[in-house]
Amino acid sequence: MRKQHPPGGAGRSKPRTNRPTADRGAAGGTGRPRTPRPPADRAASAAPAPVAHGQDRRPAAASAAADRGGFDRNAWIYGRHAVAAALANPARRCRRLAALPETAAELQALLAEAAAKLTRDAEVRTVTREEMTALLPPGAVHQGLALAADPLPAADIEDVIDRAAAGAARALVVVLDQVSDPHNVGAVLRSAAAFGALAVVVPEHGAPPVTGALAKAASGGLEHVALVRVVNLARSLDRLKEAGFWCIGLDGAAERSLAEAAPDDGRIVLVLGSEGAGLRRLTRERCDLLARLPTRGPVASLNVSNAAAVALYEIARRSGTP
Repeated sequence: MRKQHPPGGAGRSKPRTNRPTADRGAAGGTGRPRTPRPPADRAASAAPAPVAHGQDRRPAAASAAADRGGFDRNAWIYGRHAVAAALANPARRCRRLAALPETAAELQALLAEAAAKLTRDAEVRTVTREEMTALLPPGAVHQGLALAADPLPAADIEDVIDRAAAGAARALVVVLDQVSDPHNVGAVLRSAAAFGALAVVVPEHGAPPVTGALAKAASGGLEHVALVRVVNLARSLDRLKEAGFWCIGLDGAAERSLAEAAPDDGRIVLVLGSEGAGLRRLTRERCDLLARLPTRGPVASLNVSNAAAVALYEIARRSGTP
């Protein structure tokens, strides 16, 4: 911001002539009056005036940043299922929505039935494919729909226990230990939603943030299953056990299969580790029992999200869930 000089020339022996007139204050000096210039920070933060399609003269990077409404491109939710589920979630507060010309009618139909709240300054825009690409991370498979929304309210372990107490006798929670890939976490959320799990619990450190890639992989599951971040995974497992949950850790070297070891009903925590390291020692020690999936053949291991889906199916089958 340019330094503002006091008005008038009082106290000066003579006008200074070695500074350009343009640098003087709007009301001061003896030169020709100048139109005041806006401070640099105010000019940078001012919202750009609306322009007709195809007339935006801003540089590409500045235009994309402004169109994102201050949202990081990784924070946008994109893809048909993810956007539809977010708009159907009354806990969501949506701020920006974008559609391609061929999906604009689809977005309007979703908005007509939306339970999500739109902020007072929410913008709904039809954009070109190039503009959509600029809004989102490289390679995003957006299917012509995207939205920027506030994060969902955070849940904790006590919230999960309260939900279990308020529901049926059967309750299921998934715990992921050292699973860092957002596509895997998103896919586990999708399976958890499909098989009726209450929550997916991840450690605060090492787990991926909630991004558009995670939400896309979850295919709407992020809106139905709480993603709970905890500081200490071992203590959280202890708390779940105190609340009556049985903790079952998946381990390829376990003696019994999941079908043999899992209880038929009740409160169950399914604990899965990363593909390489598996369960950490403290996490393993908190499990009431270890079980394996009955894989055989030349490829004896599964991706963690695939293993979660198979294990969740087996638990649902044993409990007689329709």
